[in-house]
Amino acid sequence: MVIGRSSKLTHFLEWRDYKIVFKRYASLYFVACIEKEDNELIVLDIIHHFVEVLDRYFGNVCELDLIFNFHQAYFILEEMIVGGHIIESSKKQVLKMIANNDSMMDANFFKDESQ
Repeated sequence: MVIGRSSKLTHFLEWRDYKIVFKRYASLYFVACIEKEDNELIVLDIIHHFVEVLDRYFGNVCELDLIFNFHQAYFILEEMIVGGHIIESSKKQVLKMIANNDSMMDANFFKDESQ
C-alpha cells in the first residue's frame, strides 16, 4: 500500500477509519497510523524530526542500524513521544538523554564484567 505508491502522490492515505502518514528516506520508510481527526502535517514533521535524531545518533541511519539496534531506535522514539503526545521536541535534549543512557549502560556492562 505504501511501498507501491508513486513518489508524485501525497504522503497521506486513508485506511479503514485511520490515516496513514509515511515518508521515505533513502531505502527506509517511516510510517505512522493516526486517527482521522489528527493533523497529518504534524505527524509528518514528527517523522522528519525522528529521522534527524536517528541520523545524528547513528551517523546517517540505515536499515542495518535499525535492525541491529532497534532497542536504541525505540528508546529514542520513546524519549520524544509517549502515549501519542510529544514530550520532547529538542533534538539536543533527546541526544543528551540517549548519551546519558548509553554511558549508564556501558558503566553497568563493564562493572558486571569485572566481577
